[in-house]
Amino acid sequence: MDEPLPFQPVSAPEENSHESPAVPVASSSPARPGRRRKWAVRIAAGTALTLLLLIGWLAITAPLSKSLEPIAPPQITLLAADGTPIARNGAFVEAPVKTAALPDHVIQSFLAIEDRRFYSHWGIDARGLARAAWTNLTTGRTQGGSTITQQLAKFTFLTPERSLTRKAREALIAFWLEIWLTKDEILERYLSNAYFGDNTYGLRAASLHYFSRQPEKLSPGQAAMLAGLVQAPSRLAPTSNYESAKARMQLVLKARIATGSLTEKEAATIAAPRLAVGRRSVLPTGTYFADWALPQARKLSEVGYSRQTITTTLDARLQAAARRATRRLPGAAQVALVAMRTNGEVVAMIGGTDYEASPFNRATQARRQPGSTFKPFVYLAALHDGWKPSDRISNQPITAGSYRPKNFGGTYSDSLTLEDAFARSSNVAAVRLFDKVGDRAVIATARELGIASPLVTGDPSLALGTSSVTLLELTAAYAGIAANRFPVAPRPFKVEPKGWLASLFDGQDSLPSSVHDDIEQMLRRVVTQGTGRAAALSVPAYGKSGTSQDSRDALFVGYAGDLVVGVWVGRDDNSPLVGVSGGGLPARIWRDFMAEALGKRADRPRRANPRGPVQPQDAPAEDPAKLADDVRVWIDDKGGLSGKIGNVSINVGDPKLAEELGRLAQEGATPAQRAKIERASEAARRAIETVGTQIEAARKASANPPAARPTQPAP
Repeated sequence: MDEPLPFQPVSAPEENSHESPAVPVASSSPARPGRRRKWAVRIAAGTALTLLLLIGWLAITAPLSKSLEPIAPPQITLLAADGTPIARNGAFVEAPVKTAALPDHVIQSFLAIEDRRFYSHWGIDARGLARAAWTNLTTGRTQGGSTITQQLAKFTFLTPERSLTRKAREALIAFWLEIWLTKDEILERYLSNAYFGDNTYGLRAASLHYFSRQPEKLSPGQAAMLAGLVQAPSRLAPTSNYESAKARMQLVLKARIATGSLTEKEAATIAAPRLAVGRRSVLPTGTYFADWALPQARKLSEVGYSRQTITTTLDARLQAAARRATRRLPGAAQVALVAMRTNGEVVAMIGGTDYEASPFNRATQARRQPGSTFKPFVYLAALHDGWKPSDRISNQPITAGSYRPKNFGGTYSDSLTLEDAFARSSNVAAVRLFDKVGDRAVIATARELGIASPLVTGDPSLALGTSSVTLLELTAAYAGIAANRFPVAPRPFKVEPKGWLASLFDGQDSLPSSVHDDIEQMLRRVVTQGTGRAAALSVPAYGKSGTSQDSRDALFVGYAGDLVVGVWVGRDDNSPLVGVSGGGLPARIWRDFMAEALGKRADRPRRANPRGPVQPQDAPAEDPAKLADDVRVWIDDKGGLSGKIGNVSINVGDPKLAEELGRLAQEGATPAQRAKIERASEAARRAIETVGTQIEAARKASANPPAARPTQPAP
């Protein structure tokens, strides 16, 4: 009998048949188990080798040996953009704590809220990770699953980067710590080095800072509040956000109830503790910019305990230019200057004439009336509403209503174009325009551009800048106009460029191109023909001057090139300035700084050493230049104050002098006459400002006359 063929023979189809020939079917054969087993072994071996290599690489790169060394106190070094150290600031730390000496409720508070199975796991809590993942997935709230050992590894031995690599190193160090240290030693290190906000590290320092008592004597409420701070110390610090800290304390008490270390009845008797912030000397950094930048630097680095070096946006060359531009002021006046890029990166900051004498930062902390530098928000609201720079508005005195502002110098006319009214800084025109567009529109415009200070509704004087703001936020608002991208957030650290897709969803807005062109046309006119002529540069410049009531504040804010700069001059006691207006001294300071900044005049080049000594950025201002021999100030026979500089005579006892000069400068009949009067008025303003110190001395002398008082100019 023949062997069966593996395939059945296929018969040819009959002629004219519609059937297709049969397709041969292969007989199925069982898979070879040996081949499968071989591949499984290969995959397992490859996986094991990969894991060994990964663990080996992590062991090499993770600071395992460092994790057993004593922890160095944290320190932040700020660098200028060129690498020059500008400030070093340490933390507030105290002696370590011992778990054996702490009350049980202190330890239980931290364990209940941070790591309930601390004494049973080996550095990684799988149950805690699963619970955190489930909570994040089902509730939308972010909950961490890190153990106390992992947290110790994270904030003492690793960088703040967020990556899977760092998490792997964190887990490896946690296992290492668990092998070499006892549980109590790990807990002691954690409690002695955790960050509790207010630049305070460690439980002992936090106890003394917030409650003025040692951690061994903390009450259950105090312990619960401190334990709650570790999750977000900067945000929850009770000195700045007590209600949030109290709410977090309640969560700690509920966690203790859940673990059985506290009963509900006992928890009900625990009240929120009162703060007793201990006195301590807050060490200034030595520079206004660093004082402003350091709190933000700590937010960037609070997850890391090691010494860190952070590069800021401060430009050492521009900071030196700012110091030179602000070094001479009349009398006891103070000055503030902020220079930033159009994206908000602050490159220079002056907060006063002498940091050593007064570290109070007048650029970021002082809220003063902006005067007419607020008017761009009024005119922008009008441009949004359809007004054009060529539209006319009444410039006649306001005679109706309870608020009747006057123009500087008492100068009025039938009407002005918006552009002329803005350039001349007509007060009556601004108030009328404010009334037409409405306070809501003006306030909304200011808010869109980043003004966050309180703005009073229903008050027409808001049009003239009577609501106080900081120079920093005002300058940032002008940066929004310059970039036509707002709001602009002032920042001391580099802004990473955004992709075009990210810029679509960054929450920033912009002006219609026609509105932006109109407001820039008006800001340009201020500098070329208006009250800001003293700020004119060889390149296009845009800005607005401002003077508050009684000349208590004088400002000039504007931009040119890629720099936006705000300048304020005033006195800390809010007393009037003598003969100083926004279009005078502040505009000249602005011009002097801008001319050097845009001219890129460089100091002698030097190689920056980030580890070298801190370089002073706010050295005491130089003494004002001595007055020339031909400068004289005296009290005349009638008790008036008079003076003379060269051929320019002044009578500073006459408060209307500056107003009259301003009026004449605006009403010159011909260009030649106007130029002549403007030169004279500028010389007079310089004279008044220069002799401010002598004027004050003369006033005091007149109030307390000496035995023999000169009535003629001193020889």
